[in-house]
Amino acid sequence: MQSSELRIALFTGNYNYVRDGANQALNRLVRYVESQGATVRVYSPTTDTPAFEPAGTLVSIPSVPLPGRGEYRLGFGLAGGAKADVKRFDPHVVHIASPDIVGHRAATWGRRNGVPVVASVHTRFETYFRYYRGAWLQTVGETILRRLYRRCHEIYAPSESMAAVLTDQRMSRRVAIWSRGIDKVMFNPARRDLEWRRSIGIGDDEVVVLFVARLVLEKGLDVLAATLAKLDERGVPYKALVVGEGPARPWIEAQAPQAIFAGYQTGTNLARAYASSDLMFNPSSTETFGNVTLEAMASGLPVVAARATGSLSLVADGINGILTSPDDVDASADAIAYYVANPEARATAGAAGLAAAQRYDWDRINQGMLDRYLRVAEVGQRLKKS
Repeated sequence: MQSSELRIALFTGNYNYVRDGANQALNRLVRYVESQGATVRVYSPTTDTPAFEPAGTLVSIPSVPLPGRGEYRLGFGLAGGAKADVKRFDPHVVHIASPDIVGHRAATWGRRNGVPVVASVHTRFETYFRYYRGAWLQTVGETILRRLYRRCHEIYAPSESMAAVLTDQRMSRRVAIWSRGIDKVMFNPARRDLEWRRSIGIGDDEVVVLFVARLVLEKGLDVLAATLAKLDERGVPYKALVVGEGPARPWIEAQAPQAIFAGYQTGTNLARAYASSDLMFNPSSTETFGNVTLEAMASGLPVVAARATGSLSLVADGINGILTSPDDVDASADAIAYYVANPEARATAGAAGLAAAQRYDWDRINQGMLDRYLRVAEVGQRLKKS
């Protein structure tokens, strides 16, 4: 099969109505495979105020706001028009990007119609329960995920460390890697801007500790606040810069009043924030890759990160950053204080991260996914003929 013949049906819970790393990766993938001649139809909840224009053809799935997190939407599966649309499209591959109702219904449709199903894993949903007083539900969450992923021909992890977790959890016997790339023109050290730093109250010689994320509890906001408090207690001289928006912003503003909150940034403004900082702190243990970590590396920053999936595949401990145990506030404060006090160590680690980031090329990575789509589609065609 040639790429020009390939038809892919992509099902996801969020494609463009809220901007995050997962849907940006999906849009890049769709844009790339369509540039190579393939056709993609994307089935997702939509809103009247999307965060950005979608790549490919977007088909709206009936949905309602997710209880407790109204910025996200819960799809109702393949109701009416969407199901008929998938049938008319007659895809060679069904790709599930969210383990929600839509994802489960899409897997059922694919298996019933002899179409191979694959799935990409973008976040550790099963770990979210602990941040919302439901840690006891993690085992239930893993069981639901296992039921979905075992119905897939293969599943894709964004990093080797996440692939190891999925294997240990017995999610699938076929776990492959679909990594993430970096826009090296956008993110680079040359975007450092001292005038911008001054405009938000940061002196030229002050060391800036950067945190970039959607402001939700599962991004490790509690550890961020506690670590900054620990640094203040020790008298470490630094400035904290928080970039991002989200429903937990009032909470983190109250818990970390010493931080400068720059709000949501994108494009060259986001790249400027990275390059204008001096080190990155990523305490999240729910990432499967860590796009913000790679963006920081490409901007020449050392990274202090929780020893968790994603970060384990990007941060070489003691080389381009320091890994600490998740939730270990003292260790995180120690690592940040070390870099604050040692400009040479910051420069050395930042240069190592910049060199490592050069390997993450979007076109090469997404061509690998297109190759996998073609192989999976050919398997499906052979099964239909047999």
